[in-house]
Order: sequence, then structure tokens, then C-alpha cells
Amino acid sequence: MRVLLLTSPLALTSCEWFTDFKSQPSIKPWEVVKDTLTPSRGNPQLSVPTNGTAVAGIQVSYGAFPATIDSMAGLRNPTPASDSSLSNGRKYFQINCAVCHGDRAMGDGPATRYGMPGINLTTDMTKARTDGYIFGMIRNGRGLMPPYNRIEEMDRWDVVNYLRALQGVGGATVAVGPLAAPGVTGDKVPGPTRMGPTEPAPFFNPRSLLNGGQPAPSASTPASAVPAGASDTAGRAHAESGKRADTARARGKP
Repeated sequence: MRVLLLTSPLALTSCEWFTDFKSQPSIKPWEVVKDTLTPSRGNPQLSVPTNGTAVAGIQVSYGAFPATIDSMAGLRNPTPASDSSLSNGRKYFQINCAVCHGDRAMGDGPATRYGMPGINLTTDMTKARTDGYIFGMIRNGRGLMPPYNRIEEMDRWDVVNYLRALQGVGGATVAVGPLAAPGVTGDKVPGPTRMGPTEPAPFFNPRSLLNGGQPAPSASTPASAVPAGASDTAGRAHAESGKRADTARARGKP
């Protein structure tokens, strides 16, 4: 009887002592999110893509507060300012940024003709900002600037590189203005997501660990094992295609 009295509070509270790391922030397939009746078909809130992230939402919030953005100032830019990075950065800058900041980031975009204050990004104060701070501003937004987290992280670093070139930092010369006439699609607009829920998890061949050997860098090497200096836009796309091929082989597909 005494044992029953001692164990009954635990049973009533449904205490789970051994979770085996199963109780983590997650979402089940077709689980209803928040107060909506529509199941979530995209990435759940605060989720981390299979290819990793510079800073997860569970680490740093998406709040548009100065201290929150300042906390990302120390992030290192992993993308070198290669031609492919600057070209991709120009595309996303034109689509998302030029309407307010202007083609040359001087605060003279078309929106300023309709009451939007012109924010010049080529001033000494903005030049002194770190790449991580600019990355955080794009991610969270602040003041009159909304968040542009729809620009995926790899592309976001390309935007930072392009802005640096417009500022005259680094010595690179870049083209300015729209990439094409209105209505042109193809490579002049963003492609499919590279961080969506259909992206396969990177497959690592366990045979490469036999005899204690380290795998040589190749197209099938996971993104985390590729040196940061070689991770420009073209290199990342090549590595991702290799991972998809390895995943298909692991599943028995030709």
C-alpha cells in the first residue's frame, strides 16, 4: 500500500523519465501548426535544414531588435566573393533590395518616390558593419525594413558580397541594374529551394571510415567536410548534386 501511494503521483503526472532524446522540437507529418486548421507542408518553425545553418532560430530569435542583430555580428562569411557569388548576389539584390536602396545601394530606389525614406548603404557607417551584421539585418529586418528571410542563407551571403562590391570594399567591379527586361524568367529569377523538406539528408558512405582513413574531398563529400574557402555558389551546387546521387544509390536506385 505504501509503494502504491508513492508511485501514484508519478503515474498521474505522466512523467517520462527516459526519453532517449525523442522529445525534441519537431513536427509530425501533417501536424496542425499553431492556431491554424491547415497542416504545415513547409519547414516547421525553428527547424534546421539538413545541410546545416549559420544560426538556427532556436539559437537567435527572428525578432527585429538591435541587440538580436548585434548578436550575429560575429558570424563569419563562408562564401568568397567569386564571380558566381557576385552574379547571384546581384540577382537577389535587384529582386529584393533595389526597390528601396536603389541599383547602386545609394538610397534612391523607386519606392522613395512614394514616401519611403532613402537608406544609403554606401556610407562609412554601413561599410564599417560586419558581414554577419548585414546577414542578420537581412534575416530579421529592423525598423522600416521587413525581414527578408525568404532569401536562403547561401544566397544571403551572396547578397552581402554584392553589397560589399557596391560599397567599393574588396576592389571587385560589378554590374548594376536589372538583369533582364520585366517578365524574363529562367536563370534571371530564383530557382527552387535548396533547403526545403524534400531535400534529402546528406549520405555519408561508412566504407570511407574503414582502416581509419579520411575520405578525399569529392563531389560526394558532405558539405560540412568541404573547406570553407571552396564553398562558392558553383561548388556548393556541385556538392549537393553529388549528395543526391549518393542518397539515390543508398536507396537502391540506379
